[in-house]
Amino acid sequence: MQRLKNKVAIVTGSSSGIGKAIALRFGLEGAKVIVAARRMPLCEQTVAQITKAGGEAWAIQTDVADEGQVERLIEETCKRYGRLDILVNNAGIFGGKRLADTTTRDFDEVMNVNVRGTFFCSRAGFKQMKQQGGGIIINMSSVAGVQAWAGTGTYSVSKHGIMAMTKSLADEGRPHHIKVSAICPGSVAEDLVDASPEEILCSEKIDPFDVAETAVYLATLGKYTVVHQIVIDRLGADW
Repeated sequence: MQRLKNKVAIVTGSSSGIGKAIALRFGLEGAKVIVAARRMPLCEQTVAQITKAGGEAWAIQTDVADEGQVERLIEETCKRYGRLDILVNNAGIFGGKRLADTTTRDFDEVMNVNVRGTFFCSRAGFKQMKQQGGGIIINMSSVAGVQAWAGTGTYSVSKHGIMAMTKSLADEGRPHHIKVSAICPGSVAEDLVDASPEEILCSEKIDPFDVAETAVYLATLGKYTVVHQIVIDRLGADW
């Protein structure tokens, strides 16, 4: 049974890592997947893997920090498919330094991608979903979005911002049947998406396809059910 059959889904940052795992899983579940990321050759690889498995996918090169490119992403998706059912805001970068050692440039780069990028995508996606009468937005936050440690300052600030954005959007979306949720993973084996299950297991990190399955769960809840936040952590992690 394909749980997302004929749903139209955009997954940002889906050329690699968690985003790629979500795109691949959505494809298996029957969704029409728009693979959106900056690196077009890798986007096309993801598309090829989805289509090889019998799914439907389309790559649109997108830098989420560029407002114009985000607007084009939503417009082109709706021009082709007529609607947008699911938006996964996964694109993001890590900024792992102590705050006292963080340059303004480093801080701005993380905020531009993680916060502004999520904002641009959410705003454009929300407008389309409001117009069509509903939809689902899933924001990728982090355990660093509900906690913070030394050395995660800038990244944690950005992910806390995403949590606040998620809560605000969820409240604003309720009258329009737009459900908004956040996934907050810990240490994920992002670089092992194309590895064997055994290799992922040996990493002792979170399986990226477990995060993908969580996204499928959020996208398939009943009409009047919403889960606002799911924290996924590595077994034995102390946070």
